[in-house]
Amino acid sequence: MDRCRPLGRIVPSRWGRAQGWVKDVNPAFVRALGALEILGAIGLILPAVTGIAPILVPLAATGLATIMVGAVILRIRRHEAKAMLLDLFYLVPIVFVAIGRFGPESFIS
Repeated sequence: MDRCRPLGRIVPSRWGRAQGWVKDVNPAFVRALGALEILGAIGLILPAVTGIAPILVPLAATGLATIMVGAVILRIRRHEAKAMLLDLFYLVPIVFVAIGRFGPESFIS
């Protein structure tokens, strides 16, 4: 939901300091990151459901994992341990999907 809100309203969100990184980066970067996250979520679901280009599922998972690794690095640099744990919590299932869909549970026969 934060992806559709004005940037000025994201920073003082209910997460408090956890969204403070938004003040330190270019607003265009925040918008692009939000768009990439939405595209990644669509890429995880749609190809598997429709059966069209199922190779996009592990590619989307790899892209989202890369974003989450960047988020963890950012949290470490900003000394935000609680937010980093949440990012790691999101990272684990994304990596699980990427490994599974590239390997033994691939959609490609």
